[in-house]
Amino acid sequence: MTTRGSQRREPNTQPARQETTTTALRAVSLPDALSVRDTADRLNVSGVEVIKTLLKNGVTANINQTIDFATAALVAKEYGFEATPEARGRVIEGLRKRLRAEEEDPNVRTRPPVVAVMGHVDHGKTSLLDAIRSTEVTAGEAGGITQHIGAYQVDVDHQKITFLDTPGHEAFTAMRAHGAHVTDVAVIVVAADDGIMPQTIEAIDHAKAAGVPVIVAINKIDRPDADQERVKRQLSEHSLLVEDWGGDTISVSVSARTKEGIPNLLENILLVAEIEELKANPNRRAEGTVIEAQMDPQRGSLATLLVQTGTLRVGDVVVVGESYGRIKAMYDDHNHQIRRAEPAAPAKILGLSVLPSPGEIFKVMPDERTARTIAQERIRERQMGENNPQNALSLQDFYTKAQGGQVKELNLVLKTDVQGSIEPIRTSLQRIGDEKMRVNVLHAAAGSVTEADVLLALASKGIILSFNSHPEPGARRLADVEHVEIRSYNVIYTLVEDVEKALTGMLEPTIVEVVDGRAAVRQLFPMGRQKMVVGCAVTEGKLLRNDSVRVIRQRNILATDKVDSLKRFKDDVREVATGFECGVSLESFQQLQE
Repeated sequence: MTTRGSQRREPNTQPARQETTTTALRAVSLPDALSVRDTADRLNVSGVEVIKTLLKNGVTANINQTIDFATAALVAKEYGFEATPEARGRVIEGLRKRLRAEEEDPNVRTRPPVVAVMGHVDHGKTSLLDAIRSTEVTAGEAGGITQHIGAYQVDVDHQKITFLDTPGHEAFTAMRAHGAHVTDVAVIVVAADDGIMPQTIEAIDHAKAAGVPVIVAINKIDRPDADQERVKRQLSEHSLLVEDWGGDTISVSVSARTKEGIPNLLENILLVAEIEELKANPNRRAEGTVIEAQMDPQRGSLATLLVQTGTLRVGDVVVVGESYGRIKAMYDDHNHQIRRAEPAAPAKILGLSVLPSPGEIFKVMPDERTARTIAQERIRERQMGENNPQNALSLQDFYTKAQGGQVKELNLVLKTDVQGSIEPIRTSLQRIGDEKMRVNVLHAAAGSVTEADVLLALASKGIILSFNSHPEPGARRLADVEHVEIRSYNVIYTLVEDVEKALTGMLEPTIVEVVDGRAAVRQLFPMGRQKMVVGCAVTEGKLLRNDSVRVIRQRNILATDKVDSLKRFKDDVREVATGFECGVSLESFQQLQE
């Protein structure tokens, strides 16, 4: 991996002292994100004045740069305006508010719970759902691994439960990252003969970050080497104290093979749902979330929707993100044609113009013209850059957002080189903060930063701290696209100090590592005892003659060095792009392997 150090000026996040005034503030409506130029136009001031005000408040931005609502509201207040969120672009938040408000509506009634099943691979998630549904799903899947996100509804004593069968906590968090909060209860499956595994810990942390009730299903109790007490002890080490041990986490012993304990599991799900008082209004236009989408060769665009409020009917016009259309046909989880789907029911629909993304919110519109207008407006917003990710948060701007009431805690994902580094760092981080601003370590594990870590940080508006670890290529690309900050450290004191400064608005400018590209060693050419020329293929980005390089073998960093020479055939070159081969010699490190 080739890197280049670059100095970047970070904003001084100390808020400017504002003078008190008795003048009444004028109202102005602002979107979630807008450019500095648009801010100036809406406030009827020059762009230069807005840039000066931003600088005074510790934010460096040019005239075309996009700022978020909290920053724009701060500027508006300087010029005598009180900013309120604009309705456009707030579909997800509007749906959440309506769902909460419906509890007071006279037409509301109890709805079925939506349950996500998660856990370590091969601990029996799909087998458990297969036993619940009494259908042979596992036999039709390669190696018994769930190949897609599915939604299924089952009847339990005249009450319905909707299950989301996901291929892991990544899919669960990916929907949260899109803004979709569809799950009411999380069932964590743990094999009694295997115990808590790394993916189990990740699933627990992802469920905790979502703030949903957790039920633990201890599976495979029919195995001769099953040890349920060991599983319960391991759960207690991850802040899940089961009821048998005096805690409040429900644990149920089950066997997907013999179906033992499954009625008890379903009863406990309904019990948690009753405590949560889940309600919805079926007598209104339907709204909900996309669970999955696929292109069928015969039928065209198919999308699986989970109705969260209202009743969805054949013939309804729906808009989903940039897609819209009239529902031509609708199918249930058994692929039977249906005419309607009520709250918490999954339905596969036919008729959308393009495939939507999982996690997007759908709404039923009064007519096709309205739906088309909204979809086209969203396309224009995306093209203009107004739909920039709003979940992204950097350590640098945390204090400003906290002062504006936008965030109250600093969510962190911690990745380290070895397991022994986790507890000292976690303990030091948890001592920081007070009742107004505190640190919350969402997930901590040893190993590289993965795409699942980036999704968790994105969904929870968090930051990734990497200690002597490095991001995988896919994770780095996803973090760049979604603007999730990954900060790397090799000294614990520096890591803790930076977090402490972020909470007090004292974080200074930092040197940011810019990754130019990656190259794989293909062949070695010894040039005497002390020198080695390496034949490389650039697999990503580009390799520059003045680059620093990091030598990585089996995910372990062996050395950090500099490029001494860079050649294409016999010619010295300044850079080599992706897909080309080259010869490289390093200044000092020579113990390379193909």
